[in-house]
Amino acid sequence: QYIFSLPTLTILPPSKEEEKQRSVTVVCLATGGFPSSWTLHWKMGGTRMSSGVSNSLQVLETNGHYSWSSTLSLSADQWRKAGSVSCEASLSGQSPVTQTLNADQCSE
Repeated sequence: QYIFSLPTLTILPPSKEEEKQRSVTVVCLATGGFPSSWTLHWKMGGTRMSSGVSNSLQVLETNGHYSWSSTLSLSADQWRKAGSVSCEASLSGQSPVTQTLNADQCSE
């Protein structure tokens, strides 16, 4: 019986090709969380983002933990000016789990 389990967050940066387009998407993968009521939020410069965010439904894994993802869509200008974005998983009564991606850490 699990009480709670901290999810592991992984942020997938936009590709270099995507950065040449007008908009970019950044994906935050959360794995191994329990219970399913963890919520993902995006922050940019300390401000929580509400527009351009879409969250997937939780998937129950064979080990009894949950995985899910959140996608943040930004204009290429926003992304370049951002410097960094953070993905935060929060659960009532628990310290949030945060992962930060610097805009210059992009995939090739």
